Amino acid sequence: MSGRQALAAGRSPEGNMSREISFVIPCYRSAQTIGRVIEEIDRTMEKLTAYAYEIVLVNDNSPDDTYEVIRRLCAERKDICGIHLARNFGQHAALMAGFRYTHGEIVICMDDDGQTPADEVGKLLDKIEEGYDAVYAKYAHKQHSGFRNLGSKMNELMTRVMLGKPKELYLSSYFAVRRFIVDEMIRYVNPYPYVIGLVLRTTKNIANVEVTHREREIGTSGYTIGKLLGLWFNGFTAFSIKPLRIATAIGCMTAFAGFLYGIYTIVKKFVNPDVPIGFSALMAMLVFLGGMMMLMLGLIGEYIGRIYISLNNSPQYVIKECLNGEDRDCTRIKRTDDNERE
Repeated sequence: MSGRQALAAGRSPEGNMSREISFVIPCYRSAQTIGRVIEEIDRTMEKLTAYAYEIVLVNDNSPDDTYEVIRRLCAERKDICGIHLARNFGQHAALMAGFRYTHGEIVICMDDDGQTPADEVGKLLDKIEEGYDAVYAKYAHKQHSGFRNLGSKMNELMTRVMLGKPKELYLSSYFAVRRFIVDEMIRYVNPYPYVIGLVLRTTKNIANVEVTHREREIGTSGYTIGKLLGLWFNGFTAFSIKPLRIATAIGCMTAFAGFLYGIYTIVKKFVNPDVPIGFSALMAMLVFLGGMMMLMLGLIGEYIGRIYISLNNSPQYVIKECLNGEDRDCTRIKRTDDNERE
């Protein structure tokens, strides 16, 4: 019995009743690594006989031969579903595309470069079995570049301040969630998805498990400073209005400071009429206030722009081709529609 057949029947490959697991892996520039990741998943799941599993690979319009590798894997195995996006939509949009093609009671997301250890997936599953709704892998020593680590720290700060993430909770791209969380996430159909925000607004019953983070053997990270900035904007504009409240608070404080400075200037003039009017101080204040006003207007414009794009029904992603997904596409769409009607 193949992996997908076993999953559809609710049985492990040995024929026993089992829990159903779905792996979702966004792929970008991973033609040389994704095959190894699949092999490691297979070796690991052979030992975890209590689980049946399937694998959903989402090609985020990679410029190399990644989709050809996925196509070959799908031709060899029916338990692997391959999704090809029409253009590069980003990691979180690729995850959302993959979620809609999963059947598992537990969905596990991981990277395509081998840095997230598939052989330690049992740690995430054990924590889920303890009763947690979501489990994130935590790395004692990250093997990313200094730039990527800086981006992770900024993302950590942003999610804690803007999204209310608990300080002790560590977030990563290697995580496991229960089915009801995935069903709730795929109800979000607006552009600019942010998976972490969707998880945090669904449940607070989240735990960490420590795993090893490997060094990258081939290639470099696909994250650029532009993509990281876009990810941060997605997080705090799609799932929080705190930036607008912060802007209001800064505006009030600046206005109050300007009022106090005006009182100080008047009192100083009365005390010492010979004090010259400070042109430099005036220009500095005007430049500061002008910059703050432009910043706040830009922030408001960002929100309005995203509202406009959402009203235009801009898609999260566009699927150009789907391999081995015919038996699951209608099921997922029907399940989502039923949830919306309820």
